Amino acid sequence: MHHPTLCAAAIALLSALPGAQAGLYTKKSPVLQVDAKSYDRLIAKSNYTSIVEFYAPWCGHCQNLKPAYEKAAKNLDGLAKVAAIDCDDDANKPFCGSMGVQGFPTLKIVRPKKGGGKPTIQDYNGQRTASAIVEAVVQSINNYVVKVEDKSLDKFLDDNESPKALLFTDKGTTSALLKSIAIDFSDVIKIGQVRNKETKAVEKFGITKFPTLVLLPGGDAEPIVYDGELKKEAMVKFLSQAGHPNPDPAPAKAKGEKKDKKEKKAEKSDKSSAKPKSKKTTSTETESESATQEPEKETPTQQVPVIVETALPIPGIHSQQKLIKECLTEKSHTCVLAFVSSNEDEGAKKALESLSQLAFKHAQSKRHLFPFYEVSKSLDGVAPILKSLDLNGDVEIIAINARRGWWRHYEGSDFGHASVEAWIDAIRMGEGAKKKLPQGVVAIAVEEPASAATPEAEASPEATPDATESASAEEATPVTPSSDVTSEASETTETKPTDPTAEPETAAEHDEL
Repeated sequence: MHHPTLCAAAIALLSALPGAQAGLYTKKSPVLQVDAKSYDRLIAKSNYTSIVEFYAPWCGHCQNLKPAYEKAAKNLDGLAKVAAIDCDDDANKPFCGSMGVQGFPTLKIVRPKKGGGKPTIQDYNGQRTASAIVEAVVQSINNYVVKVEDKSLDKFLDDNESPKALLFTDKGTTSALLKSIAIDFSDVIKIGQVRNKETKAVEKFGITKFPTLVLLPGGDAEPIVYDGELKKEAMVKFLSQAGHPNPDPAPAKAKGEKKDKKEKKAEKSDKSSAKPKSKKTTSTETESESATQEPEKETPTQQVPVIVETALPIPGIHSQQKLIKECLTEKSHTCVLAFVSSNEDEGAKKALESLSQLAFKHAQSKRHLFPFYEVSKSLDGVAPILKSLDLNGDVEIIAINARRGWWRHYEGSDFGHASVEAWIDAIRMGEGAKKKLPQGVVAIAVEEPASAATPEAEASPEATPDATESASAEEATPVTPSSDVTSEASETTETKPTDPTAEPETAAEHDEL
């Protein structure tokens, strides 16, 4: 460690430089800038989960974190708050000290308590990557969504006067998007989620496509099927027919400042929206249409909701030659291989479904992604590979790049969509440590030269002549909310994120329901 006197001298010198006192984040930054005075209003009393960075502008690790932190802020927009406070500012120093900040950067996740009260604050000690930060914050978002089953449907619908909304989906998990919407409408509209296997509920509302969002305005009003985009802003607008969303503390406002026109308009809208509208009103209809006196003849089930087609299973590899040709030659690019003892095993089903959904998601976004394959552990030639990589689980997922001689192992025991996506995104972004392939794994490819080096393989969208180890073509694709486990143990060895100038993906990547 540096001598305290030298550190003090360095800090004093930096403080004397022009602009040294300026914060790291500009006004245009997606990171919310708070201070000792606004923290309580913007963070502690917020409805949303937040992550707060306590930093000093002269801190090199803080400067290295900035690109990843801003990327995380863009990915979490509308879902959670990503904030920062300059602890080098004299006005903030006492507050930072009271928060137990002893070094920079310090990250803390602030999670509101259900029913109010002081929020829960915990240190974030994960990796300093956008994907890892997003994953940790998403896992900390409060879940007010009610899981509705056939046996609990009547209870959910019991209070006919109160507005409700039901999302019919083929997914077992609740998305961050739906959680955030439930937070917005907490105690205003009861939000429920129904799995497609709940036949009674599905038949009652005539649901034929998944996902489908249905609003039950309450009273005598008929159910309304949502026909807009699966984006938060549009969905909130649609649900606002039955009740105005809860306000969240807005950025800086002077003490005693009167409400502006926008807030007054929102309150007026809140009062007017208390009355349920007729079935004919949808998120895209005009006021003149909703005022039409002609009775609506269509039922909600006849309206066409936004459709997301079912993802197809990932392709299987059924021969040793195919496995070598696709992934184990000296010219093979990145492959993701799911080795399973039986695809009927629950763990295998979960893993294969997660990979299937991810492949479909990237295909829908028209992004090129390295291929995923299912491989039976009983296939000829697989056992020696698994032994050399020391893989002995019933389900093993690896990423392998024989051309560059590296591989990565999915270490988690949970094969859920979010966890697998986090791992895939880390690979795409070149984040984390890669293991060197044992010689025997790629040596098999020497026996198959004709089938291995095809022109098509070289023309793969992943391939690029000047690709580097840290950021190959397939790894340069913008990241989605995810997490990663890197080889670096702390911020003291953290390096600058790969390609910080690349345009990060927005929170739209959360919008899968």
